[in-house]
Amino acid sequence: MDDKTRLQQGIKVRREVLGDAWVDKSNKAQSEFNADWFDFIQRTAWGDIWSRPGLDRRTRSVVVLSSTISTRNWEEFKLHVRACFNNGLTKDELKEIILQCAIYAGVPPANHAFKLAQEVFDDMGI
Repeated sequence: MDDKTRLQQGIKVRREVLGDAWVDKSNKAQSEFNADWFDFIQRTAWGDIWSRPGLDRRTRSVVVLSSTISTRNWEEFKLHVRACFNNGLTKDELKEIILQCAIYAGVPPANHAFKLAQEVFDDMGI
């Protein structure tokens, strides 16, 4: 697949996972300075990794949620809490992911993840 095709695939997958509203809002932040970054993320993260056939999107969401809790990347965690529902996860499954992370990543990050997940639920009205 050439770069242009990977970019188009990445834009499509990014919209399917994160939703049009979020992607449209994010794209408004694109500038001459960060345009290469947008290209890289959409082409590489979304067009290459999220598009690979080895894992379904549901599983990829589990990996991303676990990773963001473990590394305490809270902005990305909140983004992917929203996105996990587009990929077939439930609130109960998200709860189990956070509980599992408490054992391996620690209680404080899991505690914070529960707080942030609830904020996202409140924002989403669920």
